[in-house]
Amino acid sequence: MKTFKRIGVLTSGGDAPGMNAAARAVARVALERGIEVMGIYRGYSGLISGDIKPLGPRDVSNIINRGGTFLYSDRCPEFKTPEGMQQAIDTCHRFGIDGIVALGGDGTFRGATDLTAHGIPCVGVPCTIDNDITSTENTIGFDTAMNTVVEIIDKLRDTCESHARCNVVEVMGRGAGDIALKTAIASGATAVVVPEFPYDDKSICKKIKAGKELGKRNFIVIVSEGVGSDYAPTLAKTIQAETGVETKFARLAHIVRGGNPTLADRVLASRMGAFAAEELLRGNSNVVVCEVNGKIVAKDINYALILDRMYKGTLKDGDLDKFSAEDIERMKAEIEVKKATLLDLFAVGNKINI
Repeated sequence: MKTFKRIGVLTSGGDAPGMNAAARAVARVALERGIEVMGIYRGYSGLISGDIKPLGPRDVSNIINRGGTFLYSDRCPEFKTPEGMQQAIDTCHRFGIDGIVALGGDGTFRGATDLTAHGIPCVGVPCTIDNDITSTENTIGFDTAMNTVVEIIDKLRDTCESHARCNVVEVMGRGAGDIALKTAIASGATAVVVPEFPYDDKSICKKIKAGKELGKRNFIVIVSEGVGSDYAPTLAKTIQAETGVETKFARLAHIVRGGNPTLADRVLASRMGAFAAEELLRGNSNVVVCEVNGKIVAKDINYALILDRMYKGTLKDGDLDKFSAEDIERMKAEIEVKKATLLDLFAVGNKINI
């Protein structure tokens, strides 16, 4: 088993509320074990350039409640090159970093598995508001993002009610409709449009007309950005033209990423961060920390990445060659569970929201 004297922690890709709580948990667990912790600033860019500082217990105090990431983040195309990878490895050796806990999404995990293959063991922690990591039921930042969306929609509804208007609200989520589906139920949206299920402008307009005839004055339609950036503003114009209801368009965009993490995200981040540090110090690497049936477990990063591609329909030739028939069947079963969960949410929204 590898002996660890010093580990690093970094945040990469898009920021997510709860990243600070996860980094804090990583540091506190390692420090309690007598392991030094190095904060790697600006993600893989900082790993290449050596933007690294030691973290003590007080350096991670009073950050569990803060949004964003105190370690900062960055996109780093250079890290994908052989030269950039070698610089990152050289930096680890120069600073005496024996392993890394990487907080982020699928791009972060690809970097972590590359580092592991070059002798720097890594553990990934899923931090993304989109909840688009198929291997875990929940990602850090997802709950906070949903609460932010609901808070904003509640405010939009007030003015919609006053003026008998409709608001088409586009929310983040990349190719996943999780944020849109859950916030549609929680905010009582008239309709929701997500990439996972067929959508029809005519049926949305029909629903709004029916509500108008029943005396309804406010209408909210939530659209996931995964259906395309032009769809939501076009839908707003269509609704106004077809129903006679004045319709506004709102793109919430990156405001959904900000803000203090909710209790749920602080707890999830703390559990995942602590588990990640313990997993690394146990000598396990090239894994991603996941929540499955409410429990925190470790899954092979390569399995998680290919599972994600299978779910999103982006598999490449040869992606499944390294996996057994049993592994592939297990992937298919996990995907069916996730799809069934989303379908249940979609059905509930259609039943109760007018």
